[in-house]
Amino acid sequence: MAKLTSRQTLVIVHDVAATAVATVMSFWLRFDTQGLEERLDALLWFLPGFLLYAAGIYRLFQLYKGKWRFASLPDLFSIFRAVSVLAISLLVLDYVLVAPNFLGAFFFGKLTIILYWFLQMFFLGGPRVAYRYFRFSRTRLHAMAADSAPVLVLGRAADAEVLLRAVESGAVKKIWPAGILSPSPADQGQSVRGVSVLGTLDDLESVVGDFAARGRPLARIVLTSSALDPTVTPETIVMKAKRLGLTASRLPALDEGGEALRLSPVKVEDLLLRPSVSIDYRRLERFVAGKSIVVTGGGGSIGGEICDRIVTFGAARVLVIENSEPALHSVLEALATKQSSAMIEGRLADVRDRSRVFKLIGEFKPDIVFHAAALKHVPLLERDWEEGVKTNVFGSVNVADAAAAAGAAAMVMISTDKAIEPVSVLGASKRFAEMYCQALDHEFARRPTGLRSGMRLIAVRFGNVLASNGSVVPKFKAQIEAGGPVTVTHPEMVRYFMTIREACDLVVTASSHALGPDRSDVAVYVLNMGQPVRIVELAERMIRLSGLEPGRDIEIKFIGIRPGERLHEILFAREEPTAPIGIEGIVAAQPVSPSLDAMRGWLAALEQGLARGERSAIYGILRDVVPDFGGQAA
Repeated sequence: MAKLTSRQTLVIVHDVAATAVATVMSFWLRFDTQGLEERLDALLWFLPGFLLYAAGIYRLFQLYKGKWRFASLPDLFSIFRAVSVLAISLLVLDYVLVAPNFLGAFFFGKLTIILYWFLQMFFLGGPRVAYRYFRFSRTRLHAMAADSAPVLVLGRAADAEVLLRAVESGAVKKIWPAGILSPSPADQGQSVRGVSVLGTLDDLESVVGDFAARGRPLARIVLTSSALDPTVTPETIVMKAKRLGLTASRLPALDEGGEALRLSPVKVEDLLLRPSVSIDYRRLERFVAGKSIVVTGGGGSIGGEICDRIVTFGAARVLVIENSEPALHSVLEALATKQSSAMIEGRLADVRDRSRVFKLIGEFKPDIVFHAAALKHVPLLERDWEEGVKTNVFGSVNVADAAAAAGAAAMVMISTDKAIEPVSVLGASKRFAEMYCQALDHEFARRPTGLRSGMRLIAVRFGNVLASNGSVVPKFKAQIEAGGPVTVTHPEMVRYFMTIREACDLVVTASSHALGPDRSDVAVYVLNMGQPVRIVELAERMIRLSGLEPGRDIEIKFIGIRPGERLHEILFAREEPTAPIGIEGIVAAQPVSPSLDAMRGWLAALEQGLARGERSAIYGILRDVVPDFGGQAA
């Protein structure tokens, strides 16, 4: 058993002393002073043994572990259980073991034992509650000092309580909640931890005006997760706050992770999405914990987030492969700030360098390889098509072959919705890489007794991720800050969006399914991207969130569809059967894949075409491999 700290020892001493007082006082209340004096000798003989027994009961129920500053219902329930055990023990002692057999009369009596139970509950629970209130009052005085800003909390009462607790505990500083606005009718007229619900979200302007009239102007609103729900039009709330001169902050949801609970600015990404998919984090922890993992392209948006997540989920060793020195340095610095025991190593390498990739992955001997390295900007790859083929096709082949040679259990390739019925080099090169991984996966499945039997090679497809490098949201932000215009390719252009965190969590989830006991021959997983977003509506929304009016303050300019782009993205090809896998947010696809020998023949032809610089030949090979490729060589 762990050694008690001085604070825990002091708690036990307090509880034992409280037990002595409760026992004596119960006799005094029951029998008055004269009755107590008559029983005092027997009581003094009985009390030491009972106090030792009580100390053991308190330790059994771990009363000493509860921190008084955060005394709560679970602590009081532990006290209830411990005191009930002591009272029942007295009842058994008095009515069964001792009194009838030796004294001829009851020593305690039922009324004394009942009095003891109530007194004991009060003497154990009262000081804890009183101490918590003392700390709460002191924190409140500090929070209401001159340097603390009064804020309005927006959201359901249950969500608002998270912030109130954080303020009380000192986790969130420099603010004091002055009121709550809730979208729930059931919350109206109620109060949460002493803070009143002052109205609904529609009452923002009137409540802010009322505080200003009373000489207590508000400077900030804090939106909880329920106030960011699309059904309550959070962009309208943020626009009102801007007009009123209020700073809008958000409280992260508890499932977003992070080292600490802290307020952050409201970003457009918070207002665009459908509710996130529920992630089974215990599943991910069981899957990742203790494993050695390689991440290629670990300095990019997706690769960096995958690194962050696998370290969070308990990976033992992580190798980050990246060809950009600044990006590699940045991700290693970020991972170093995490409280983790993982051994993290970063190496500079280009996935197109086959010998270098084989050397690094072979020496590391990973359990899993996440392949996120890619060239992905459609217009750039339409111009520099050979670079896209070299990285997205041959780089992926190098990583897959190296993972297989190193004995990895799985290689997970990050793919894209642009790989379906592709019209761009990006889409066709990614589909080619998918097909190679599928062919290799099928080859291993056909050889159950082979040297590398059991290895899985899968691809995970998804669309655009918000705030990733080169995505439309940072671009629009920069254009708005510059005074416009905001450039949109076409009025009917739509795209799927999800957050980087959700996408990467689902990538790891898909990997756990591929290697799980219920795995099948599925080698392509597609993430549920929700409803597509019209890009022009996204632009208008972002302009309004900046307190400006589209068309009046900021112009939206249509510049035409760029090479390799299409108006609507596709998640599944026509010939791909799909099937649910029992995991929310992920669907499996079973595309038709040529044999490994056929894929290697096309790889040789691609290599020859690249050597000659023949774009038409490359496009012809890509069409042979991906018959629905609609790209045209210039």
